[in-house]
Amino acid sequence: MIGIGTITFCYDLCMDTTPDLLTLRIVRAISEHGTISEAASILGYSQPALSQHLTRAQTRLGLALIVRAGRGVRLTEAGRALASHAVTVLNAVDAASAELAELAGLSSGTVRIAAFPTASSTLVPRLIRQLRQQHPNLTVNYVEAEPPQALQLLRDGAADVAITFSYPEDRADPHLARDGGHMTVPLFTEPVVLVLPDSHSLAKADDVRLAELANDPWIAGCTLCRGHLLALCNLEGFAPAIGLETDNALAVLNFVSRGLGVALLPQLALSSLTLPEGVSIHAPQPSSERTIQYVIQPGATRIPSVATTIATLTALDGASWGLRDYPESERTAR
Repeated sequence: MIGIGTITFCYDLCMDTTPDLLTLRIVRAISEHGTISEAASILGYSQPALSQHLTRAQTRLGLALIVRAGRGVRLTEAGRALASHAVTVLNAVDAASAELAELAGLSSGTVRIAAFPTASSTLVPRLIRQLRQQHPNLTVNYVEAEPPQALQLLRDGAADVAITFSYPEDRADPHLARDGGHMTVPLFTEPVVLVLPDSHSLAKADDVRLAELANDPWIAGCTLCRGHLLALCNLEGFAPAIGLETDNALAVLNFVSRGLGVALLPQLALSSLTLPEGVSIHAPQPSSERTIQYVIQPGATRIPSVATTIATLTALDGASWGLRDYPESERTAR
C-alpha cells in the first residue's frame, strides 16, 4: 500500500525544475518587453510557437511563469527569478558555444543583426545579400531598431551585431554607457544636409547658416537626431520651433516640399529616395556629420558567424553603402 508520503516523494522526483535555454530567453525577453508577441519578434519565433513552448515549460516546472496583465503579461515570482539569472546563464552558454564553434571551424550558424531604420533601406539589404550569396549555410536574422534599442538587444544577448550611428559630442549618446562592455568600431562618416522648400528665400544658396532659419518651423527626427538639431541650433543662439516630428525620411521630404518646415537629414537617409519636386538640398553652416559604426560584445569575433558578418560588412565598397553625391541640379531649387 502506498502512503501519502510516498506519493509526495514520487511527485518531487518526477518534477523537473531545471529550465531549458529557450525558456530562459523567453522570460528574459518578456521581462524587457512586456508581451509575448514582442518576445516572439525579438527571438525570431511565431507567437503561437512561443506560447506553446511556455505552456509546456510551465507544466514541466510545475510553476506559473507569467500571468495576464491587461493586454500584456507580467512575470510571476518564479518568472522573475528565472529572468534574474537569464543574462548570466545565457552569456556563459554563448561563450561556450563560441569556443566550440571556433574549435570546430564551422562555416555555418546564425547571426542576429540589429540596425537603425535608414540602414534597412540602404546598407542592410546589400549586406544580407552578400552574406547569402557567399555563405549560403549562414542563417541571418534581422530586426530594425534605433541605436539605444539595438544596444539593449546586444546587452540582452538578443543580437550579435548592432549597426548604429552617433553624432559628435552628443551627451546623450547611448554608446557612452559602458555597463554593457561593448566594442564600437567606426565604419564611415556621412554629412548632414539641410532640406528647404524651393519657395524658401534661401533656396538658391549653396551654404545656409542655420541662424538664418531661426524663425522657420522645423521638422525633427528620432530622439538622437532631434538632440543633434537642438545642439546645432543652440550653437547658433536659437531654439528651433519644432512643429512636426517623424523619423521617416520620405515623410520629411514631403512635408518640406509642401512648405511645412525645414529639416536636417543625414545623407544616407536620402540615398534610397528620389527627391520630390519642390525640395532643395544645401550644406548647413555650421557643418555637421554623423558616424556609422558596428557594435559587438568583446570576444564576439571568435564566433565564426559574427566574424564572417563583420568581414562582409567592412568589405562593402562606398557604392554598396548607398551614399551618393548630389549634383548642382539637385542641390539647388528647381
